[in-house]
Amino acid sequence: MDLGLANATAVVVGGGRGMGLATARCLAQDGARVAVVGRSAEVLEAAAADLSRCGSPDAVAVVADISDADQVVRVFADIGQRWDGELNVLINTVGPGAAGSFEELTDDQWHAAVDDGAMGMVRCVRAALPLLRKAQWARIVNFSAHSTQRQSTRLPAYTAAKAMVNSVSKNLSLLLAPDEILVNVVSPGSIASEALLGWADSVGVDGSDPYRLMEAIDEHFGHPAHLPRAGLPDEIGPVAAFLASRRNSYMTGANVNVDGGSDFT
Repeated sequence: MDLGLANATAVVVGGGRGMGLATARCLAQDGARVAVVGRSAEVLEAAAADLSRCGSPDAVAVVADISDADQVVRVFADIGQRWDGELNVLINTVGPGAAGSFEELTDDQWHAAVDDGAMGMVRCVRAALPLLRKAQWARIVNFSAHSTQRQSTRLPAYTAAKAMVNSVSKNLSLLLAPDEILVNVVSPGSIASEALLGWADSVGVDGSDPYRLMEAIDEHFGHPAHLPRAGLPDEIGPVAAFLASRRNSYMTGANVNVDGGSDFT
């Protein structure tokens, strides 16, 4: 499907790997100019080369720590200069958080979960808004998690941060509706991301088998899906890319679950 992204400008925060990279690839394949933002220069340079091969006419790696507001401002100032002061697409995919019971998690772990999982998104949207408002059309897609709807007692801080993403995104969809900037949320379920595969390795589970991975997730976190396997990052990318595209012309304020089937809406 032609998503109408040829020569569009897009920033994918957390686009160096996993679901972020899978989303960035979809944008690149449709001809968008894509900047991937993250902390690791090596990972981002490899991602930018990958996106160039996928068809992006101007793929760029931008190294920044989005927990630092000054760095975020610099990132979008530099992107604005590169792309004539306009930005069509902002996608925020980051948001790791420590696992542990309510009693186990420290104040520092709670603060880190909110900062990584929600405040990074807030900083990026705030810095990007002048560029998004200047563009002829614009979309924001924020990544949340299905645990905001199906709670796990091992993920209270992470889930609280993602609930903040949901609330802020809904508010932004209302705020930016007069500008016709569409704001939506993607809530992945149990996806074989780098973080999840790292966890699987730590508990002795073969993460390369999505069926065994889902069994382990069910055993440890109680997050089964209707489908008997974990999802793959490449199954998230097309959904996020559609929400970020001109093909999505009337969906805003929505939270789209990509979770292998669930009992919630």
